[in-house]
Amino acid sequence: MEFITSYDGTTLAFRTHGDGPPLLCLPGGPGRAAEYLGDLGGLSAHRTLILPDTRGTGASGVPADPATYRVDRLVADVEALRRHLGLERLDLLGHSAGGSLAMLYAAAHPERLHSLTLVTPSFAGVGLPSDTGVAQVIASRAAEPWHAEAAAAHRHMTTATSFAEAAPYRLAFEPLMYGRWDDAARAHAAADPAQRALPVSEHYYRGYTPDTGDLARRLGALRCPVLLLAGEVDLWPTAASATEAARLFPEVTLAVQPGAGHYPWLDDAKAFTETVEGFLATAG
Repeated sequence: MEFITSYDGTTLAFRTHGDGPPLLCLPGGPGRAAEYLGDLGGLSAHRTLILPDTRGTGASGVPADPATYRVDRLVADVEALRRHLGLERLDLLGHSAGGSLAMLYAAAHPERLHSLTLVTPSFAGVGLPSDTGVAQVIASRAAEPWHAEAAAAHRHMTTATSFAEAAPYRLAFEPLMYGRWDDAARAHAAADPAQRALPVSEHYYRGYTPDTGDLARRLGALRCPVLLLAGEVDLWPTAASATEAARLFPEVTLAVQPGAGHYPWLDDAKAFTETVEGFLATAG
């Protein structure tokens, strides 16, 4: 584990894993330590993964001001890490809520990006829906033995007013987040509570209102290639939402991984790695 000091004195932790050109990977949750990303399905065999813990999570420090957990303010931490690493331009990957952060970083620092990879990203940061057609996705899994309980938990999750209020339903809901509810998925889901910092989750979007017009203009002028990877059965974002959001970017590859949920590297590591590494290799 390595540490840097960010703009406000907060200590940020990151680790590196793998071999090859560096790939900075922003975790989601929001508020989940980067540990859950693992080696991204073996992507570490091709890239050196740089895995930071968002401030307030994992081994990173807790800031004096919890308002700095807000997604747009976290852009400064990404930039601080880039400077520390001495990278003129980044290959940047964002997963889930980390995808929102990655898009905001791209809008703020387009000249610092070599490529942008968005893996099942939230579009809340850019003011677009992430759940278009979600009822149909849930219905498509009706044959699963856990479906009724998970669908009921999903209804509670979507009406909860906070992450803390939603927490009691999360375990029952989790099968909907994976393409396969097998032992690996169960272990990954079971690790979530210990890896998640609820204060970060609660503040991540609190008080944030995206300037959708400005963000659309900035992202529409982005000169680096973008990979937008969605899971066929993911709920947030649905493949339909990803298809709509792809229009934000002038040079985008949209990939929908068959049978995948929110963590596509767990559902089919080979397909995930081939898609991401294939994109990065052609990005030059």
